[in-house]
Amino acid sequence: MASEVGPYARVFQRHAHPVSAWSRLLSAPLLLVPPWTRRWWLYLPIGAWFAVNPVMTPPAHDASSFATRAILGEESWTRDPTSEPKVLLLVAASTSSLVGAMVASYQHSKTAVVAGTGSFVALTLWQWRLWADRYAHETRKAA
Repeated sequence: MASEVGPYARVFQRHAHPVSAWSRLLSAPLLLVPPWTRRWWLYLPIGAWFAVNPVMTPPAHDASSFATRAILGEESWTRDPTSEPKVLLLVAASTSSLVGAMVASYQHSKTAVVAGTGSFVALTLWQWRLWADRYAHETRKAA
């Protein structure tokens, strides 16, 4: 794997560890708890979790995991997000789905919460696929 030494790249190397990547994705529904319960202070520990998550693991030791390739592809994409408009649209759609699920959570609309959360996860996994493909393409090109 490439070994850039900047702090941004170091965070992505750690977040590319499969435990960090998958746990962050699967933790997204935690964002629905404060609006559902009206306990807004819960955003403090949830925010702390999301801040610690990308650096809680050691760096990924190889790119054999789909999640690792996806996150490393994401890191590359963040340097020029306009390079892939399709991914930019997916990011907007997944973010909108999560925000919609948060609004539905506030309204206690279980069906809309499930639909919004399911859409968010599906769209995020689609992003991951495109980012993993980007990483594979860049790796082949560099070899």
